[in-house]
Amino acid sequence: MQIVVIDGQGGGMGRSIVERLKDALPEAEVVAVGTNALATSNMMKGGANAGATGENAVVYNCARADVIVGPLGIILPNAMYGEVTPKMAMTVSGCAADRVFLIPAVKRHVHIIGIQEKTISQYIDEAVAEIKRHCDSEPPIR
Repeated sequence: MQIVVIDGQGGGMGRSIVERLKDALPEAEVVAVGTNALATSNMMKGGANAGATGENAVVYNCARADVIVGPLGIILPNAMYGEVTPKMAMTVSGCAADRVFLIPAVKRHVHIIGIQEKTISQYIDEAVAEIKRHCDSEPPIR
């Protein structure tokens, strides 16, 4: 099972996701993909099996992922102060991964109706639990 974690800015959310995924699914291959080198480095410190940075890294790794997880901004062109390119957003939103798990951590002009107010930590715990449930119940389709 290959899980791609995408994050930008400082990579703090991605690092938390990686750490919790490695605890919950130690056998999974977790690939950290950062929109910048700092984000990738921080996720690698969280225990990712591999890491890569930039637009091509998103395109390449999303094509091979069983599961993708990251903040909602990874499907919004120009999110994260412009770090998410339109090509990155299109790649994630149109990928063939079994599942894409998005954590609703957006700022500025995007407001998601119906989302419960939770801390980022609570959303990450919920995402990891859903990914574990998915991985335990369905073999990867390739």
